[in-house]
Amino acid sequence: MSCSVLDLKAYVVGELAQREKMAVEDHVRACQNCHDELDRLNLTRSALASLEDEEMPRRIAFVSDRVFEPRWWQTMWRSGPAMGFASAALLAAAILAHGFVRPVAPAAGSAVDEAKIEQRIEIQVSARMNAVVTKAVSDAEAMQAARFTKVLNATENRFEIQRQSDLANLQAAEYYRKRLAQFEVASNERPSR
Repeated sequence: MSCSVLDLKAYVVGELAQREKMAVEDHVRACQNCHDELDRLNLTRSALASLEDEEMPRRIAFVSDRVFEPRWWQTMWRSGPAMGFASAALLAAAILAHGFVRPVAPAAGSAVDEAKIEQRIEIQVSARMNAVVTKAVSDAEAMQAARFTKVLNATENRFEIQRQSDLANLQAAEYYRKRLAQFEVASNERPSR
């Protein structure tokens, strides 16, 4: 049976007769393309079934309806010149308000001791710098100690492996030395012909 004769969509929605339904099922088992298409159709049907039913609108709105007219603030927001004017007016109001409520300058009689202020600033800057330097040094020392520990552990492991290897070689050499001695003794005891 050719794939073009089959109506997979009617099969998915359940509109085929029992005989045609069995023919489609037999064909789908044999044809991978139709099997994939049937899977996609079932997935689409499942997705559509999961959508909520919505009520149809009772009245169709027209573009001329007042519902579609933008609000006053939307019109102003979209207008570049209007936003520019509003920004300039707001800036002018801020300058005027600042001019009226500006703090009064200190009287000439109360002199500010600049030397004390500079000294306090110097002390605070120095304290902050010392704290930052101390933290940086301690972090560097901790990182150096961690690296040293890591290298030391790696070196100890390497030496332990070498020691184990040397011990195994020594035991093997001792074994062969004993075997050689046994062979020498055995060869000396053998009667010569």
